[in-house]
Amino acid sequence: MQKVINILALLSFAGTASIVGGGVYVYTQKDAIIENAKKAAMEAATEAVAGALPGMLESSMPELPGVTGGAIGAPAGTGFPGAGGGAPAVTGPALPF
Repeated sequence: MQKVINILALLSFAGTASIVGGGVYVYTQKDAIIENAKKAAMEAATEAVAGALPGMLESSMPELPGVTGGAIGAPAGTGFPGAGGGAPAVTGPALPF
């Protein structure tokens, strides 16, 4: 019976030691693990965007018209020449240079 208990104690020690060892390894290598994860995520995102981009560009670009019309005038009352009322009569004080 003592041999069974000793074997269970050794297995328990081995399990605990492996858990502690794994924790120490992850703690000491955390920067490298994070950088590798960032690198993998960036590559995956770049591939996904590059794969979807050509289709998105082709579908979002409208056809250019062959013939266009004249310019559209400014709305009336804005004070621009050629708009409903023309330029305002008074523009404000001038700086004396």
